[in-house]
Amino acid sequence: MPDSRTHRGPHPEDAMFFAAAAWPVLRQAAAELGWLLSHGYAPASSLKLVGDRHQLSLRQRSAIERGTCADLVRASREARRASLSQLEGRTLCLDGYNVLTTVEVALAGGVVLACRDGTYRDIASMHGTFRKVTETLPALDLLGRVTEVSGAAPWIWYFDRPVSNSGRLKKTMEKLAAERGWPWRIELVPDPDAVLSATADVIATADSVVLDRCRRWCNLVREVVDRHVPEAHIVRLGDT
Repeated sequence: MPDSRTHRGPHPEDAMFFAAAAWPVLRQAAAELGWLLSHGYAPASSLKLVGDRHQLSLRQRSAIERGTCADLVRASREARRASLSQLEGRTLCLDGYNVLTTVEVALAGGVVLACRDGTYRDIASMHGTFRKVTETLPALDLLGRVTEVSGAAPWIWYFDRPVSNSGRLKKTMEKLAAERGWPWRIELVPDPDAVLSATADVIATADSVVLDRCRRWCNLVREVVDRHVPEAHIVRLGDT
């Protein structure tokens, strides 16, 4: 069946599973999972133990899995984080779909996880196709505004070439950047993770694998959402 979505909004079950009444349990579950991971317990069995103990749904388990890491991992990521003010005059390399779709989710009222490492992540993940939604252009506009105030030049966006519609998105972004005077360069590559993990430039992503490999990173999505999307549905799993 073709994908007919027009928004990157909440899952039908999110109103129940991520309502304010569920936050204390989710925070406790995330803290327990973080403790287990920090003490060397296996991720899969730890998640099952915590999920069963708190009777979490599959979607709630997915959320705390995405939002939790070991203490040493969190400390390592924090030590390599660059603030937005430190980007002036420096190149920023962006994990294109990771950044864009999370801002889209925030604008659409979907669940955004404030994770233990300080990043903002959504629960969904891309599976081979990108579909432009109502929030795509507003999300790009917000990111463009941050481009203007950050002083970073240029922003190099990396998108997965194998993902359907990447070429169309590239043309849209290039046209928008030319009209607004944003110093954006859009690159389609076979594997953005490999490029971002190896670059000496500061990167923007919330992908845990890339965060643990990169030299420096910026918490760009959180900066954008906190500044420009005050109505976002933030579920805070950590203490940041």
